[in-house]
Amino acid sequence: MEPVLTDFAAKYTDVEFVKIDVDELDDVAQEYGVQSMPTFVLIRKGKVVDKIVGADKDGLKKKIEKHKAMFI
Repeated sequence: MEPVLTDFAAKYTDVEFVKIDVDELDDVAQEYGVQSMPTFVLIRKGKVVDKIVGADKDGLKKKIEKHKAMFI
């Protein structure tokens, strides 16, 4: 029997999360400078406005709140 990797997620705010498989889309991962997982990249109009590297739930929430106004 092969191991199963399960990805659990929660909706932190009204931000849409798009999941990128770095093995399938390595060119996209390289474009955004992804070197470790998890990496969260906040993008607006095609430009990176912030990045969170690591499993930092509180840091992620703070970054989303910080930039929330620009997305409204």
